Amino acid sequence: MFGEDDRLTSCYRASDSIFIRSSPLQHTPALRGSKIELNSNEITQSVRQWLESLVIDLNLCPFAKRELVKDRVRFAVTEATAEDELLLALQNELQLLQDDPSIETTLLIHPQVLQDFSDYNQFLNAADSLLAGMQLEGVFQVASFHPDYQFGGTEPDDAENYTNRSPYPLLHLLREASLERAIADTLDVAEIPVRNIALMNNMGRDELQRLLQACLPDTRS
Repeated sequence: MFGEDDRLTSCYRASDSIFIRSSPLQHTPALRGSKIELNSNEITQSVRQWLESLVIDLNLCPFAKRELVKDRVRFAVTEATAEDELLLALQNELQLLQDDPSIETTLLIHPQVLQDFSDYNQFLNAADSLLAGMQLEGVFQVASFHPDYQFGGTEPDDAENYTNRSPYPLLHLLREASLERAIADTLDVAEIPVRNIALMNNMGRDELQRLLQACLPDTRS
C-alpha cells in the first residue's frame, strides 16, 4: 500500500502509478459515447454507476461503499477545456475539501480535457506540484482514473488495467488521514491489489469492457 515515495494510496498500485508517470505508455482508444455533449447530471450519473457497479459491487475498494452510503462523496464535473483550467478547478476542490470536513472525498470529473492518457499521465505531475504549492502534501492525495488507464508493464488490452478505468477522465481527491484509519482497521490491506488483479483477469477484458461501457449514458437503457 506504499509507493516509492512512501505515500499512502487507495486500493490500487501506487508504485505502478508512479512508474507510469515518469514513463508514459502507449495511448489506447478510449470508450466512445458523445461524452462532451452530455450535461453534468448525465456525466455524474455515469460515474456514480461506475462507482457502484464496478468499484463497490466488485469490491475493488472496500472503503468506498461506506462513504457513498453516508453521502460523503462529492461528484464535481468541471467544464475545463485546457490543462490550466483543470488545475484551477483542482485547486478549488482541494480548498473546498480543506474547508468542509463533511466532504470525505471528491471525484473531479473532467470530460473535455486530458482525454489522451499520455497527456493525463503527465498532468499528474502538475497535480502533485499543486499539492506541494498549497502545502497539502500529506493532507490530501490525488488518485488517477481514466478510460484508457494502463499500468506499467501491461499491454493495452490487459484486464488488470480495468481496476483504474473509469467512464470519463477523473481525479480522485482523498484525505490521507482517512486512508490511514481505514488501513489500520483492515486486515491484509496489501492483498487488495493482488486480489483485484486476479479478479480482473478472471472476469476478462470483454466482460469488464461491457460493464464499463454500460455506464455511459448513450448505452444505458
